[in-house]
Amino acid sequence: MNKEIILSLSKRFVTSLVVLLLMLSFLFVLLRYSPGDPTQKFVSAKLSPNLASKVKESFGLDKPVLTQYKNFMINLTTGDLGVSYTYRESVISVIGKYLPFTIIFSLLSFLIQILLGYYLALYSIKRKRSWIDKVIQKISLSVYAVPSFVIGVLLIYVFSWKINLFPSSGLTSFNSQPTSFISQLGDYSIHMVLPLITLSLGGITVFYKYLRDNLDETYNSHFVMNLRSYGISEKELIKKHIIPNSIGPMISVAGIELGILLSGALITEVIFGLPGMGRLAITAILSRDYPLIIGCTFISGVLIILSNLLADFIRAKIDRRILIGMIN
Repeated sequence: MNKEIILSLSKRFVTSLVVLLLMLSFLFVLLRYSPGDPTQKFVSAKLSPNLASKVKESFGLDKPVLTQYKNFMINLTTGDLGVSYTYRESVISVIGKYLPFTIIFSLLSFLIQILLGYYLALYSIKRKRSWIDKVIQKISLSVYAVPSFVIGVLLIYVFSWKINLFPSSGLTSFNSQPTSFISQLGDYSIHMVLPLITLSLGGITVFYKYLRDNLDETYNSHFVMNLRSYGISEKELIKKHIIPNSIGPMISVAGIELGILLSGALITEVIFGLPGMGRLAITAILSRDYPLIIGCTFISGVLIILSNLLADFIRAKIDRRILIGMIN
């Protein structure tokens, strides 16, 4: 069975990699033919008129697009994503400075989403059709309908501006000089409260809704009714039969959500001024930093592929029927 899982995941990985390369190729051509010139920010009236051509030559933009694309693909096979126009460093080293924060930030948010979504769904299904169940469902739909940037701005207005309880941006307090690791960690934690709430609320409602609906469907299935007729307690039914048969679709959603989070929580990082992949991607787009844009896209695509493969692996280990579907 393990060999079958590895084979099916390998096929999916190759297919996903082909899609990623096609997407990068499309993005490469789109950037080259879109309006604007990344070399213009290096040109001014005080400098030589020939500077633009020299900058283009140093960036390799003086060559035909087909030649640029060929060189890009050759370099990509060796792991070379080029040099950032803005930072004048290799794209890999620039991303390496921002990616660790996004990974930590995303994993924290992911854990919050999974745990709260799971326990809310479990709490709700145990009180099925009660007033508290209806209230939780309506609140979750309302929260899901509100865009994350609106939630972020509201949180900043209430908790930073009006109450002055939490900082509105950054990772550290202005002019702060932590005396120990504990105080520094506490400063980081205070700054992360509002961003984590902003990033997690939408995901909590998604996990809650998926699991709540699956639990409800399994709850009313024939095999559960048969087990109930044998006198099995509701607690045992939920723990041993309903939850294991309802958790599969939630794992798929978790794989997609984790991939999106790891690829860069763009809106949240921009609103709160956090040094992550999302904010880096926005900076690269605004400055027309071609190599950095493609580098951010490539890393994001790889993280999404790996997170989805991880979710498929877990589902296949839990339920053999998933493995049969993957192979077919």
